Amino acid sequence: MKLTSSSFENNGNIPTKYTCDGEDINPPLLISQVPQETLSLALVVHDPDAPIPGGFTHWILYNLNPQTKEIQENFKPTGSNEGKNSSGKVGWMGPCPPSGTHHYHFILYALDEILRFDSPPQKADLEKAIAGHILEQAELVGLYQRQ
Repeated sequence: MKLTSSSFENNGNIPTKYTCDGEDINPPLLISQVPQETLSLALVVHDPDAPIPGGFTHWILYNLNPQTKEIQENFKPTGSNEGKNSSGKVGWMGPCPPSGTHHYHFILYALDEILRFDSPPQKADLEKAIAGHILEQAELVGLYQRQ
C-alpha cells in the first residue's frame, strides 16, 4: 500500500498553505495498492515532536471506502468519518509547531473491519479499535518549521 501527496514528497516540507500560517486545510493525498480484502481505511496525522506527552494528533479520518484513490485538498471523502484532534475538535488542524522543525506522520491503515464509535474518537480510541484488524499500513512524513 502507498500513500503520497502531490503537494510534498516523503520527508519533504509541507507547503505553508496547509498549516496554521496559511489556509489551514488538509493537503491532497493519493492512495494506491490497497489490499483487496480491505473493508475500510483509516488515516491518522500525528506530530510526535510536539512538546506534550504522546505528541499531537492533527487529524483522524476513518471508514474511508477502500476504493478511495484520493483525498482531495480541503475535503473529507463522502461516507468517511472524522475523529478528534488533540485540541479536542473534530477535523483537520494544520501544523503549527512552537519551535524547530516537526515531523508530521500521515499513517494510512487498511483494515479488515468497518469501525463503529458512539462519538468522534481520539487517537487512543482509534488505536484500540484497530488493534488486530490492520491488514497493511503506509506512511508519508512531512516536515514543517514556522518562519
